[in-house]
Amino acid sequence: MIIFQNVFVDFLSKQGEVKAVKDVSFDVRDKEIFGIVGTSGAGKSTLLRCINLLQIPTQGEIFIKGKAISYLKGENLRKLRLQIGLIFQQFNLFHTKTVFENVAFALKVAGKSKEEINIRVPEVLELVGLTERANAYPSTLSGGQKQRVGIARAIANNPQILLCDEPTSALDLETTNSILELLKEINEKFGITTVIISHEMNVIKKICDRVAVMSNGEVVELDEVFNVFTNPQHPFTKSLVNHTINLELPARLLQNKRKRILKIVYSGNKAEEAVISDTVKRFKVHLNILHGTIEYISHKPFGVLIVELDGSAENVRRAESYLKERTFKVEVINA
Repeated sequence: MIIFQNVFVDFLSKQGEVKAVKDVSFDVRDKEIFGIVGTSGAGKSTLLRCINLLQIPTQGEIFIKGKAISYLKGENLRKLRLQIGLIFQQFNLFHTKTVFENVAFALKVAGKSKEEINIRVPEVLELVGLTERANAYPSTLSGGQKQRVGIARAIANNPQILLCDEPTSALDLETTNSILELLKEINEKFGITTVIISHEMNVIKKICDRVAVMSNGEVVELDEVFNVFTNPQHPFTKSLVNHTINLELPARLLQNKRKRILKIVYSGNKAEEAVISDTVKRFKVHLNILHGTIEYISHKPFGVLIVELDGSAENVRRAESYLKERTFKVEVINA
């Protein structure tokens, strides 16, 4: 659906030339939810804006459905943007217009008739759960409701692509989850190719099929979300994942060299097997769980346990070898 081919974006600042995006190449598949994650200044928002040409690439090419778009102008550019919906971080609603009027605005810009608008607006408001707030003004809405208006406006013209610029960063956790569920529902129901950028790995984990990790303007890692979480390759990705999982231990535990402290990573079906109890029974060791989590990413189980292993040297050695055979990865963290 979308192909980035050796894309660069440069800016001029008081400090000189800033290379915001550096030689980025990847594809976004038709109907998938694709994530772009990175810290502030990584270049992710700049890259997102290149898709609808709110930002013109300095070098390289972008293709949508096989057609090069980087040099489109005038009517051709207008037609492109009508195929692309955009959801903003800060909602960007007209405060003097009602919910109905905010959504209708996108349809008016697209040249829709009053009759078409009066049919379409109630449809999308029902979809986002705001039928009863059609005549309300943004000042009376919660943050989540405002973003639902933004989503309704973005999909009103039946776009082929939906761009989401940090759509949940201004929302609390509960509201974030409901907005992500709505975006997932829209993707599944209408097959809209969705690109979502975020600085939060938790957001990417909950909704995306694949993810590009950006750092200093470059894509440092790209893979399915499950693979990125279970087996990150780049040091920057590893730091993002570790921060998300947050399995830090007090220093006093890590300084204890008499007992082995292991970080055990489970992946796929192995995350549901009784490996810990089997290890204790087989090798007569004491195994104390210090920290851990198990969750489902893309409907596949992923778990991390930090355990303290104690017993005779030989039994501990054999138990550790057994754990390595039965799980995805084992790391000694107090060696």
